[in-house]
Amino acid sequence: MTTADLSATELLAGYEKGEISPVQATQDALDRIEEHDAAVNAYTLVDADSALVSARESAERWKAGKPIGPLDGVPTSIKDILLTKGWPTTRGSWVAAQPEPYDVDGPPVARVREAGAVLLGKVTTPEYAWKGVTDSPRWGVTTNPWDASLTAGGSSGGSSAAVGLGMGALSLGTDAGGSVRIPAAFTGTVAHKSTYGRVAHHPGSPFGTLAHVGPMTRTALDAALLLDVIAGFDARDPWLLDAPPRSFAEQAVEGVAGLRIAISPTLGYVDVHPDVRSAFENAAEVFTRLGATVERADPGFADCVEPFHVLWFSGAAKCLEPYSADQRARMDPALVEIAELGATYSATDFLGAMAVRNDMGSLMGGFHREYDLLLTPTLPIPAFEGGRETPSGSGRWTSWTPFTYPFNMTQQPAASVPCGFTSDGLPVGLQIVGPRHADGRVLAAAHAFEQATDHHKQVPTLLR
Repeated sequence: MTTADLSATELLAGYEKGEISPVQATQDALDRIEEHDAAVNAYTLVDADSALVSARESAERWKAGKPIGPLDGVPTSIKDILLTKGWPTTRGSWVAAQPEPYDVDGPPVARVREAGAVLLGKVTTPEYAWKGVTDSPRWGVTTNPWDASLTAGGSSGGSSAAVGLGMGALSLGTDAGGSVRIPAAFTGTVAHKSTYGRVAHHPGSPFGTLAHVGPMTRTALDAALLLDVIAGFDARDPWLLDAPPRSFAEQAVEGVAGLRIAISPTLGYVDVHPDVRSAFENAAEVFTRLGATVERADPGFADCVEPFHVLWFSGAAKCLEPYSADQRARMDPALVEIAELGATYSATDFLGAMAVRNDMGSLMGGFHREYDLLLTPTLPIPAFEGGRETPSGSGRWTSWTPFTYPFNMTQQPAASVPCGFTSDGLPVGLQIVGPRHADGRVLAAAHAFEQATDHHKQVPTLLR
């Protein structure tokens, strides 16, 4: 065991006591990358020299008792969608509009840098973060710490593989249809998609108000810690909410006693793998032991995949609008396919899909007047072969992610935490959904579940 196996919260406690140095933690994370990244292909860029300079500066601050922020010295990676000063942002593409180094940080990157995090490098995404697995023409396939022949999920697969293997304690991901929760479920890690507008995002995503930035970690407390940092103000995002009234890290330890929690194994329409269903049912029982009132209840909406596709494919069309036929020939063919379909939609089609969002949001608002939280599986299936969009090799990624994209439509907070394993030893994720603005309640449920179980402590196969 090295410091690479410690959570950010544990690292910070060690720094404060003088038992761990940020230099040691950074070097251990870099050693993990050197040892294991070739197996999973999580990183597109590693800046070891810069990271070690930052770590030495952090060590001096801790020695003087003057850390500059709540992440001072914590090794952190950035999804290759988010602008990062001095590094290219390729978006998984050979033809991205500006693949050269930027001279500014995007809002969440600026917040973690200001908080003292040690930035290790950029991690993989499918081209323009468009699908629920992580492979791209530019960087290839990112695979799973539990079985390197399987997908890590996506689109923040690089982030989940990195934190799952200790290649940095924290990572910044993005989620417009499940893209932090999907890979968290497949890799036995933790992710939180916050209420829309809680975390500033700039430049705006081509997928519009479906897209969120979220923390990817190994524990719920780390997710709360990172969310506290990235929820800071940034004038570049016109959709940004006011500052939260209380720290998410403080709320995360409040437990679930007295809450009324709905469990929905299928949302009323999803076919679920037997091993996933079993792990979910066992997880639901934990909340009863923790003092919550647990009832079975479906939210009552139908599968929203078609209106989601209208919004999603329209976003892809806008994303690819600047590119010529020659440039598109170098892009992911399936991305080009959905962009061409998206270009056929009318304004009326788009507004019809938005009307479905409105109706779903109203329905869930009423649902959460009765229930404080909703529990579902994060995904209905375990991880499948890497390099495929779907287990069968045909169709779209939304065919196997029916639990995640509805809550991008409604803009609610939703976390994924590990809740068990299949008979083949693959992780299963539990999704915890709260009403809008109740991010702290979601994280409190995630932390309480972790405290009562040990799923998040299990070691990925590649580290054994």
